[in-house]
Amino acid sequence: MQLTDILSQMGGLQAIARELGVSESQAASGAEALLPAILGGFKKQTQSQPSGLDGLGGLLGQLGGGGLLDQVLAPQPTDLNPGNEVLGQIFGSRDVSRAVAQNASVRTGLDTTLLKKMLPMLAMVVAGMMAKQQGGAAEQPSQGGGGLGDLLGSLLGGGQAGGSASAGGGLGGLASMLDLNRDGNPLDDILKMIGKGVR
Repeated sequence: MQLTDILSQMGGLQAIARELGVSESQAASGAEALLPAILGGFKKQTQSQPSGLDGLGGLLGQLGGGGLLDQVLAPQPTDLNPGNEVLGQIFGSRDVSRAVAQNASVRTGLDTTLLKKMLPMLAMVVAGMMAKQQGGAAEQPSQGGGGLGDLLGSLLGGGQAGGSASAGGGLGGLASMLDLNRDGNPLDDILKMIGKGVR
């Protein structure tokens, strides 16, 4: 199942579409274009944390944990500040967020301004999903990061914790397509496309 299908099932795409005043298919198109970079950012963050997935789990908790997902799904307008904080952690700068939105705009034909608004909401949804997944796996003995590792592994198709190595994983080939150097992270390739090095 693709991540956009999961988002649709849980009401995430509908909530984003409603808040941004676009159709659900436009929200799905934008999500498919933005998610590989968001997931790549989380994967990079995991690799840079001294304690790996445990460190990322702690960071997700500080940023709002599962409540981030609940905020987006709630009927009232979403406060995007937590989403921008998540993006700041995984991308490092606003320049990267802008570049990701511009890249997605070229590929989808959607307005860059719309995608810039969608980006923090999607970051909150993904962070909230991972935090809830980790919370659910907390009672079980974790192997290689438990739920969080499995989720990252399956979504990116690489396998932090024994996830399948199928091309593109939960993104139906998109992550694989963007991952030009096949290192399991499409974010660095997006940055190279727009001429920015990864710190």
